[in-house]
Amino acid sequence: MRLLSILMIVALAGFCATRYLVNQDAAVLESAARSLGAGLRLARNRALNDNRPATFLLDTVKRVFRVPGERRQHLLPSGITIASHTMRAERLDERRGAIRFFPDGTSTGGRIALYTDRMRYLVSVDWLTGEVGVIASVVEEAVGR
Repeated sequence: MRLLSILMIVALAGFCATRYLVNQDAAVLESAARSLGAGLRLARNRALNDNRPATFLLDTVKRVFRVPGERRQHLLPSGITIASHTMRAERLDERRGAIRFFPDGTSTGGRIALYTDRMRYLVSVDWLTGEVGVIASVVEEAVGR
């Protein structure tokens, strides 16, 4: 009886620890997506306010992004995968890309996907309106595993 109680306590502790780590990963991923979204919105606002184009830069290998008008780079957390989809003309090389905002509010558009094995966030920029959206989704497992 005593051994059974100990085993149940260990199993419950393991379950709680796993659930805590999953929730912590989701919070880190959400925070990174919201940070990217805020940086993109700031770039758009700079273009509108300064009445000149503003370029948001992202390096998927170094895991950093830069907002126009700021010297510092914003670091994205390790442990998440980053994929960027921008216009070909805005690709600087294989790892670096840009999204450009124009004074009328439009942009070159693009998407940045942040994901782990369980969650995914998509940060999108509409080319026509320049509006930035952050969408969360659960990564579905392949059928038949």
